[in-house]
Amino acid sequence: MSLRQQKGRKLVLLSLALLMFGITACSSSSTESGSSSANSFKLWLGWNATINNQSMVQMYWKEKEPGIDVRLEATQGDVMTELNLKLNTGGFDDAALFSRSDVVTTAMTRSGSVLPLEQYFDMPDKYPGLASIPKIYLDQMKASDGHIYSIPTWFDQNPDDPWPGWASYGWFVRTDVLEKTGMTMDDLKSLDGIEKYLRLSAKQKDANGKPLIPLSFLSDASDENVILSTFGVTVSTAGGVIPVEKQGNDYQFIYDNPQYKAAYQWMNNMFREGLLDHEAITDKKERYKEKNKSGRVAMNAGGFFNMDAQLWEVLDGPTDPAWYYDVIPYPKVDGVSEIGANQIINPYPANDVFINKNTKNLDSILAFFDYTLQPKPEQQQVVNEGPPGVFWDWVDKPLGKWVYTDENYKALHDSGDQAKKASTTPELYAASSYSNDWYPWWNYGVTDPKGRFKTIEFTEKIGKMGGTRVAENYDMVKAKPGGLWEKYLPELDNVRKEYKAKLIMAKDDSQFEQAWSDFQAALEKRAHWSELKQEWHEELQGKQ
Repeated sequence: MSLRQQKGRKLVLLSLALLMFGITACSSSSTESGSSSANSFKLWLGWNATINNQSMVQMYWKEKEPGIDVRLEATQGDVMTELNLKLNTGGFDDAALFSRSDVVTTAMTRSGSVLPLEQYFDMPDKYPGLASIPKIYLDQMKASDGHIYSIPTWFDQNPDDPWPGWASYGWFVRTDVLEKTGMTMDDLKSLDGIEKYLRLSAKQKDANGKPLIPLSFLSDASDENVILSTFGVTVSTAGGVIPVEKQGNDYQFIYDNPQYKAAYQWMNNMFREGLLDHEAITDKKERYKEKNKSGRVAMNAGGFFNMDAQLWEVLDGPTDPAWYYDVIPYPKVDGVSEIGANQIINPYPANDVFINKNTKNLDSILAFFDYTLQPKPEQQQVVNEGPPGVFWDWVDKPLGKWVYTDENYKALHDSGDQAKKASTTPELYAASSYSNDWYPWWNYGVTDPKGRFKTIEFTEKIGKMGGTRVAENYDMVKAKPGGLWEKYLPELDNVRKEYKAKLIMAKDDSQFEQAWSDFQAALEKRAHWSELKQEWHEELQGKQ
């Protein structure tokens, strides 16, 4: 072989070596940087969130259990706008987790881009978590073609004994003011006792020498519903278009209940006597919170989160007026045998996971949600904060009290800085389920400050007062696409808001009766009330 031939051969071998090196390097780079590598997938969240895909919990998922790299992406701005835009421009890559909505489900299925999933709920050997989903939930999810197009999440593991939720709607009294009036908690068991307390508290003064506001609520958040509930009116739904209560074989709608009028008559009487805050109708949340913080209010009706639970949760003793708040039983109203439901427990799934039919990472997606949906009471805590013994652990025994054990994790998590918190966890509890057997934030084993336990005490007490019940099918009647409810529901709500103000602030009985008459007329003329009820009955029949 000549010298020239030897040099040419060496050049060819060198070129081939460089070519193979380049291919290998590109392949390696692609695998490391992309999300389509083994045991990895992209999850699109249907809400705004601060994302850090190197969070401690996500790194645990990747490196330990379940051994999957979950790459999150959040929506920005209006969720439905972004959903429609994405579906019309190629769709999401792998999986999408959205709050359950008929609009979302319709958009996903009509796009033709999502995968039917029913077969994976019947593979207990391979996917025991998915197979553990209560069949009652899956049966409700079947589309008209018989397919199930999403994995349900954030549901009660036991629909027959559901977790009661954060019951927060009640009556709250300032015990320091109660003591000054010479009355006791027992004196507040009836509406007559409430009125006596309001009249006596009106004579008391706050720290600045101003007369106290006897009773207040945040009407902007519909807190007056607590008073309606006290008068026996059901005010809540489980995603349905209108609060309804079953009476024998018939159904009573909220605005047809005669106690609806009676409740507003009582509020109007309190308003005219100067016992109900004259700014209750117009106050916004910050103004209302400030009144409670400064000790201006003697009694509140409504949700304690609207009052601002932070007012007492940061306290460790009687250093501020908020320390003295306590919840009382719903006062007895003459002629009312039981209070109306103001919290409907809905054990059904709140979220859906949709999977792109063209994903190359199906096994990873199914394996991850099989992990998150393990039917363990503590699983929402495991998904949110990692398993016990990593960043947190039990104080004494499993399903007892717990505390953070990783000081760095705790410092970042509780810093108040959303970016720092996102470095610890993506807070993906919405991908799991929950149980009445154990709820993490009622069992947080931190004892200081003592005020934070008032919130837990309040919600547990309220949950036993009778205003809470499990959802029935009539609580979940939704608006038919293109139907009357979809068309007139906004106007129905406008009528309600307009006339609740007129009813509460009427100057005398005559003006109140006129406002009530006008309310009934507006329901029919502006909101097509009779037609809405007829369509509601037709939709209920379709659910049965």
